[in-house]
Amino acid sequence: MALRVTFVAAARSSASVTERFEDDHPLDQAGWDEVQRAAGDLLPLAAAELRYCSPTPRSRATGDALGYAPLVQLALRDCDMGRWRGFTLGEAMAREPAAVDAWLADPRSAAHGGESLLAFISRVGGWLDTRPVEDGCRIVAVAEPSVIRAALVYALKAPPSTYWNLDVRPLSRTTVTGAGGRWNLRFEGAAAQASRI
Repeated sequence: MALRVTFVAAARSSASVTERFEDDHPLDQAGWDEVQRAAGDLLPLAAAELRYCSPTPRSRATGDALGYAPLVQLALRDCDMGRWRGFTLGEAMAREPAAVDAWLADPRSAAHGGESLLAFISRVGGWLDTRPVEDGCRIVAVAEPSVIRAALVYALKAPPSTYWNLDVRPLSRTTVTGAGGRWNLRFEGAAAQASRI
């Protein structure tokens, strides 16, 4: 039995331009406009049997705007950045350069007093592995780009350092198929995406 989990990256907010840790700003007008432009491609995902989202305002708003009526999943929250919450990487580096270096170099480091990268990846992977398994079950999850990066590292059993090399753009979609710790990344052409979830 295989699941099909399609992650949709939340639309941007004005604060995402500065890439702040644990940004919880709502969608700005540009974000709403992006959702409207992408709706034609993303609306068919509303047919998924299960629809989820990260607890951030922009993830919830993106899912609602696309007609998903998603169920908030706390396990899909962003990485707990402890005392760096709300900072940019540059701001954290200016305040605690050694701690930032440790955090970037060691996936087990929680130098900020929050969650390590490894713990974050494991939490998101645990959510993925505990989805209800029914053959052909389709799931859509609107999440922050960081959450999708963590899910991909977990699904591919890639080294945690791979997280830093993944670029997830607003309103992009990424699909994994499988179940219970055995996942595959699925690439689809435009024609295949238009005809099925």
